[in-house]
Amino acid sequence: MTSPLGEFIRRQRELRDLSMRQLAGLVGISNPYLSQIEHGLREPSEKVLDAIAENLQLSADVLYEQSGRRPDEQADERSESAVQAAIRADPRLTARQRRALLDIYEAFADRD
Repeated sequence: MTSPLGEFIRRQRELRDLSMRQLAGLVGISNPYLSQIEHGLREPSEKVLDAIAENLQLSADVLYEQSGRRPDEQADERSESAVQAAIRADPRLTARQRRALLDIYEAFADRD
């Protein structure tokens, strides 16, 4: 039983010539946990998905699309500003940088 997300992660890992153990170590998760993700037995958290994207040098949005969910679904309930959309769309940013910039922007923008 594989999931589209798990299959995609496995293909990307293999394209980058990384073993499952190597990627798990880079992401900071156990080898069995990564195996379960790749086989569709477990759904990774947003934090894990972001770390996988960063270490596979992918946009986190690509992985979210494969998983059928969106990052920060609660935050997306409000309309997104042009600044937030630009941050999310910038391919030069890592997932971690994108999240940090969005957090900072939201902290300032939410002030009245």
